[in-house]
Amino acid sequence: MADTDSRKTIVLTGASRGIGHATVKRFSREGWRVITCSRQAFAEDCPWPAGPEDHIKVDLADQEDVGIAISEIRHRLEAHGGQLHALVNNAGISPKLKDGSRMNSIETPMHVWRDVFQVNFFAPIMLARGLFKELAAAKGSIVNVTSIAGTRVHPFAGTAYATSKAALGSLTREMAHDFGPHGIRVNAIAPGEIDTAILSPGTDRIVETIPLRRLGATSEVADIIYFLCSGQSSYVTGSEIHINGGQHV
Repeated sequence: MADTDSRKTIVLTGASRGIGHATVKRFSREGWRVITCSRQAFAEDCPWPAGPEDHIKVDLADQEDVGIAISEIRHRLEAHGGQLHALVNNAGISPKLKDGSRMNSIETPMHVWRDVFQVNFFAPIMLARGLFKELAAAKGSIVNVTSIAGTRVHPFAGTAYATSKAALGSLTREMAHDFGPHGIRVNAIAPGEIDTAILSPGTDRIVETIPLRRLGATSEVADIIYFLCSGQSSYVTGSEIHINGGQHV
């Protein structure tokens, strides 16, 4: 138990696939305790220890469910010193039309706007505020996952998704200012086109416009998240790092 208690702990949302899945593996490889949060039940074939015990099934679109998850996380942290070293707000939703095309600002139903902002924007600040005491105790780090779509009109990402990510980028700056005096660093990463199982059709055409001429790997994103949660970035806060092969230029 002593070895378990000495591990650093990270809470990660959207852990079941893509960037989240790669991030869990990265931190687990470094010996961190990883508490995963996802709409999905824990997959038994996931390659990290104590996965089922450290997984919380939560619907971030439901404010009440988020509150319940925060209470459960705090309870689990109590048994390990009440410290949280990192919170990574990775979960996000990007609804599409039936044909897979983007939802624009004229036609997106209001209930879709509300769901997207609840998951992509409100859930991150709810989690950060709810786990503030534990983050402060560890002088921890928060990483918000935004998007290249937060700064430009994207051919696949809809308006609600893009504006929620832009808002999350602004929130990162505000949180860095407010949380900093308590020893908590807050940064964001803005991925571009990352090679995951949910790439939109036509992504290959975008690759031709990326200076590095390739998609990013989920492991490359996970490496930057780990850097921002490690002592190597101890004087970095309020930053938003582009991870897009130069696409933003």
